[in-house]
Amino acid sequence: MGRATRRVAACAAAVLLASGLQTTLAHGDTATPRIDLTVLVIDDGGPSVAAITAELKSQGTPYKVVSLSDPNRPVINAAFLSDTINGLSRGKYQGIVLPNENPFTNSPAEMTAIATYEAAFNVRQIDAYTFASPAVGLNWAQNPGYIGTLDGFQAATTTAGTSGSFSYLKGSVPFEDNDPNVSESYGYLATPLASLPSGASYTPLVDAPIPGSSSRGSLVGEYTHDGRKELVVTFVYNQYQQQFRLLARGMVDWITQGVHLGYDRNYFAAHVDDVFLADDRWSTTLKCTPGDVTCPPGTPGTSNPIRMTPTDAQYTKQWEATNNFTLDMVFNGGGSEDWKASNNTTVDPTANQMIADQNSYRWVNHTYTHPYLGCVQDVTVVPWRCTKDAAGNTVWVDQNTIQTQIKNNFDWATKNGLNVDPQVLVTGEHSGLLTAPQETSDNPYLAPSLAANGIKFTGSDASREPAQRAVGSSTLTVPRYPMNVFYNAGSAVEETDEYNWIYTSKANGGSGICENNPSSTCLPKPLDVNTGYQSYIVPLEARIDLGHVMNNDPRPHFIHQSNLSEGRILYPVLEKILGTYRSLYTDSAPIVNLGEREIGQEFQKRGAWNAALAAGQVTAYKIGNTVTVNAPAGVQVQATMPTGTTQKLAIGSTAFGSAYAGTLSGWVAPGALQSSVSLQLSSGSAPAAPAAVAPSVAAKSVPAPAPADKKVVPQGVATPVPAGPSDTSRTKAPVLVPGSGTPVPGKGVEKNGNGNAAGVVKSSLASGGTAELNRKHAGKTGTR
Repeated sequence: MGRATRRVAACAAAVLLASGLQTTLAHGDTATPRIDLTVLVIDDGGPSVAAITAELKSQGTPYKVVSLSDPNRPVINAAFLSDTINGLSRGKYQGIVLPNENPFTNSPAEMTAIATYEAAFNVRQIDAYTFASPAVGLNWAQNPGYIGTLDGFQAATTTAGTSGSFSYLKGSVPFEDNDPNVSESYGYLATPLASLPSGASYTPLVDAPIPGSSSRGSLVGEYTHDGRKELVVTFVYNQYQQQFRLLARGMVDWITQGVHLGYDRNYFAAHVDDVFLADDRWSTTLKCTPGDVTCPPGTPGTSNPIRMTPTDAQYTKQWEATNNFTLDMVFNGGGSEDWKASNNTTVDPTANQMIADQNSYRWVNHTYTHPYLGCVQDVTVVPWRCTKDAAGNTVWVDQNTIQTQIKNNFDWATKNGLNVDPQVLVTGEHSGLLTAPQETSDNPYLAPSLAANGIKFTGSDASREPAQRAVGSSTLTVPRYPMNVFYNAGSAVEETDEYNWIYTSKANGGSGICENNPSSTCLPKPLDVNTGYQSYIVPLEARIDLGHVMNNDPRPHFIHQSNLSEGRILYPVLEKILGTYRSLYTDSAPIVNLGEREIGQEFQKRGAWNAALAAGQVTAYKIGNTVTVNAPAGVQVQATMPTGTTQKLAIGSTAFGSAYAGTLSGWVAPGALQSSVSLQLSSGSAPAAPAAVAPSVAAKSVPAPAPADKKVVPQGVATPVPAGPSDTSRTKAPVLVPGSGTPVPGKGVEKNGNGNAAGVVKSSLASGGTAELNRKHAGKTGTR
């Protein structure tokens, strides 16, 4: 904001502050009102309001959006905000999110109605993004102050912040700086007004050093005035940025005063696929994986595949104990049998070691020999296509083959004393599920095969299908994120070389596939193969995955056993994720590490809950210290409540939820002989009841200055900036991880008109042994 603009804003503020918005509220009823547990969102189309809305949606918190650009939107007045039910005053909203402190510059009566309502019903307001001014309890951002980009700033929670709604944070709130050439943030650092009206206060909750000054300026603060509380946010953000993700939970807790439907957890699980198999190896000279779809026809298969050793297995167990983290082992028993046959032995030391240590892990069936279980692949053409019968119908892998692959792996586990969850599965390459463009539907024999084996949850590729869905009538998917730690890399050099091939332009010696989509980006130059993994890939992949962890997202991530072997390249990424997370969050908000069944159940309950919310079948309200929730029969309720909350039963009470991030939260269902959930807040933790506002008392709303361009939204906020070329969570770029999304052509392999690699499909041995040949279906694509 330039000097002239600030002068205009100051003049406008003076006029508006002098006039005020005088309102009166006739409120003779002293009975405790009913407050509905819904958040009102006034949307200006900006990224900050969108970010808060996304957080409410993610948590499963009911909200109502009113778009300011909608010519048919409702008028915000007293009738819109409150009414009377059975003689009891009802506030329809427990919190109000505004784009700024007063977005109704052309309709002051609407802001007056909101201010009156907030004061009468003790309802809080978030100013999603505004500039520092006396209208929000701050000095102008000058002398001392700062206006400009905040890229790379190190903000922090204040003592008040860490003792309040942001108590789950250790203090640090670092701002992203993903691209030095793009402004990704903007904000106003200012100090609180020294002289505020009687009864008013401003408490910074998050602040940062003001450049060129010894002072710190507020970025998030609580402004109390005229019987109201506003959370004043003086920087702009989008839903993906780390600075918002750190604060999002606390912002929802603040506006709802710790009482709301929905909840938020930070999840992380890592599935290690192909355990007991061996994985093909990337060739740093051929720039492809021999035997895979990326190599030219006639290329010999991998002669030295990557497989864990007993020493690798011992290291894995030790690493888990040191880092307090459990891995999921997604295993193929046939790989062990194949290794023994290939080595003319009856003992597999790696399998024996891992089975001896089995209680250190969770175990998931990955089928016996990892065959492709979709259509029967026709590999005489490239890209491969589904085989058709004489009538032109797709020929699918038969039901007996699918059922046998699942059952044989369970039988192998039983024979070898390995305890496995009998209800979960990940098919090889997620096959059997639709795989576009060749397969636009599931293998029709997959669902009955899953049902016959008692499979309730089966893994899917989140880069293809991000949402959970049904497979038949008895099985649900569990979407899994592919990590940019490649299945065909056993060393940092191999990983970096392949990464360069995928994410470097043709002009710089790469495949150029990163140039083929307008949403994709390429590395400016190839990484040093000796240092690039530790210096670039590890921190980048950790940031991408940490973004999932901090987004209330239970989806597991998957890698492969090859990444625990030889160079053990997975561990630096995991350590970076865990270390960064634990440096930001207190022990009150630990990473939640769930197994596949628990993740599937979480998504299943969320799906039912969100469907009930969308259908308007949930009603929830608070009267005094009692919260009542009505939902359809069979739909569990998710809620966040203050410490000390209990569930009231028909006779007596029981504990509610579990402790997380300074609150209690979880799923809950009505007790016996009850049709609704009743939660009792402890008197010390319940939000204060609103004080009645007598007719002679005005509930004031202080309008903000309204210059023509009062807030800056950089392009890097309006359009999220990815952390790097492999970050597809913020863009529409295709996932280029080998085995997920778009195939990457190898050296000497041309792409056809469909953008697919022309060559041969994978036919080499995933386990590296001769006994595997007869158990593999021809045409294995190498997608894992």
